[in-house]
Amino acid sequence: MKKNITLLFILFSLTIFSQRKYAKEFSFLNDNDLYTSTYYDRYYTNGVFLTYRYLSEKQFKNIEKKSYEIQLGHHMYTPHKAIVETVEEHDRPFAGYLYGSFGINYFFKKESILKTSVQIGSIGSSAFSEELQDFIHDIYGFKKASGWKYQIKDAFAFNLKTEYIRKLAKDNIFDLNWRNTARIGTVYTDLSTGLYSRIGFKPLESIINSIAFNGNLNNQNTQFNNNSEVFLYINPMIRYAAYDATIEGSFLTDGSPVTFDIQPFVFTTELGIRFTSNRFNFGYAMNYHTRKLKSARVPKGNIYGTIQLNYQFN
Repeated sequence: MKKNITLLFILFSLTIFSQRKYAKEFSFLNDNDLYTSTYYDRYYTNGVFLTYRYLSEKQFKNIEKKSYEIQLGHHMYTPHKAIVETVEEHDRPFAGYLYGSFGINYFFKKESILKTSVQIGSIGSSAFSEELQDFIHDIYGFKKASGWKYQIKDAFAFNLKTEYIRKLAKDNIFDLNWRNTARIGTVYTDLSTGLYSRIGFKPLESIINSIAFNGNLNNQNTQFNNNSEVFLYINPMIRYAAYDATIEGSFLTDGSPVTFDIQPFVFTTELGIRFTSNRFNFGYAMNYHTRKLKSARVPKGNIYGTIQLNYQFN
């Protein structure tokens, strides 16, 4: 009990800084199953995302804010373990996806959000996933991965993504929001819908001014400040997947040595905490998803963790 009280005191003490306006942001986000287990190293085993966001100085009639973002991202996938010597041991393909993206985000005054982005990159050996995993394993003293010679073949990657969030209900410390995403392209094609709910340790910010959706950028034209926040959140989603090149192989190339059929319907949920400290905001989450492909050896569910660090400035 004393430990819980101490943790809450620390979180609250981090949020007492004065209100300010910051219009630019750097963000580092890392997904890895090491953040939930030191035993498992499988499936969606690592994701790295470096993002620069900045707020438009233009004013719009029905839009409170318009921001732009530039991102460098990398997804890494492996079978049930990183050391598999034969094709028969695979229960999903080794695969990597490296991309750069540009996005535009609209934060509407009626408390809804529309995000759009385009990604261009590569899957396969040109994504340098083998080299990245060897580097990570060297840091932690793990054995060198094997089996990347069977990875999904090289292919050009082009993907479009759009996301729409709308407030359904909100009071001081609880809210409920409808979240929808759609992706189409040469790597992923799918639709997702679900609910995003926050439970605040202090009064919640509007979704268009919250770190929950990277909306807390402000300048002299916005009515908001970069206020302190600390909240728990949960985000269950249902996804229908029509295509996934990291599992099926790209339709642009032939001959990937290991492929599987995808599981069309996938349930995911994310449970985490987010909080601010002056120019910084932080996050940690546990992510769960059901089976993504039709492989009898793949378990019904999988878990990985996420850490996030954002720095704001002018």
